[in-house]
Amino acid sequence: MTVELPRGFTAHVTNIGIKDTSHDFTLVTATRAVPAAAVFTRSRFAGASVLISREHVIDNAAQAVVVISKNANVATGAEGHANALEVVRGVARAVGCDPREVLIASTGVIGRQYPMDKVRRGLETLPSTVSDTSADAVARGIMTTDTVAKVAEASAGTARVVGVAKGVGMIEPDMATLITLLFTDARVEPSVLDAMFRRVIDRTFNCVSIDTDTSTSDTAIIMASGEAGAVDLAVLESAVHEVALSLTKQVARDGEGAETLIEVHVDAARDDEQAKTVAKSIVNSPLVKTAIHGADPNWGRVAMAIGKCSEYADINQERVVIRFGTQEVFPSAVSTDGLDRLATYMRGEHVRIHVSLGTGDAHATVWGCDLTDGYVRINADYTT
Repeated sequence: MTVELPRGFTAHVTNIGIKDTSHDFTLVTATRAVPAAAVFTRSRFAGASVLISREHVIDNAAQAVVVISKNANVATGAEGHANALEVVRGVARAVGCDPREVLIASTGVIGRQYPMDKVRRGLETLPSTVSDTSADAVARGIMTTDTVAKVAEASAGTARVVGVAKGVGMIEPDMATLITLLFTDARVEPSVLDAMFRRVIDRTFNCVSIDTDTSTSDTAIIMASGEAGAVDLAVLESAVHEVALSLTKQVARDGEGAETLIEVHVDAARDDEQAKTVAKSIVNSPLVKTAIHGADPNWGRVAMAIGKCSEYADINQERVVIRFGTQEVFPSAVSTDGLDRLATYMRGEHVRIHVSLGTGDAHATVWGCDLTDGYVRINADYTT
């Protein structure tokens, strides 16, 4: 069953020869400039696309977003910046809008210029009327090393929220993550949409980590066409959260070489920051990741990951509780039979680690994946 974009949005997905014959150019447009919000990487090596889009969305409005995949256009200097602006202007001419109403994202290999001869030919062939409404096509068009297209949808009263995402590696977010595009036909004020989106991002995409590496191109964008009219804002935020959370889990499950989705829940923490920091320490630990890959219920590795958060002097091991699934493994001892059952549990597709710190009543949940030889192989051969 295909997922359609919300009312007021259409798409054009094609190949312009960036790297191979797969789709590498994705354009989604609205009929006019509509409320938009975005958050981006804080990497000091941010790409030209991030720098341009950050400037263009400052007024919280956009009519189109274009994504070029297979080339990140990062660390390409003034030439790369000029090339990205040329893409934006070409899209604006085709759509019939101001270039500042076009947002751009790029993903792929760092340090390579766009093949501009091919890009220019592709821009010249853009249709003046874009008519496709398939969100699935948009999700496929933005993929790089993803093994599956990532799409999610939810209802918000009379409106819909639809989202797509790409990303399986170089994912440890800082204000955003990977590339994700959300669209809704709800009518909402730009400033309200911006605040809502940032709250949702912080609870979803900012809680996923594959390999601790923050991308230079992380971009998250939401646009609202208003075609469905106004809806209850709490209902809308719930729907945006539902879509973003689904995409977050899809990204974690599809981590490069991943075989197991890891969910880490930390509660009884002093505050949200402490809960998330400890949870990230656990989900990012190579030793925890490899233990889960090997279905080894070695809770000592979780204890290690908690203990290295040495900035928190209020964490006392005598108050900490560690569980795999629902089974407590520390401080209560686990029998041999219990360890065997845990090993069986850890062979599943989803492993949950639950830690109670005993320092307060805050909590956080983060998602990641196991570390496999497949991750090493994919990244060892990435540019070749």
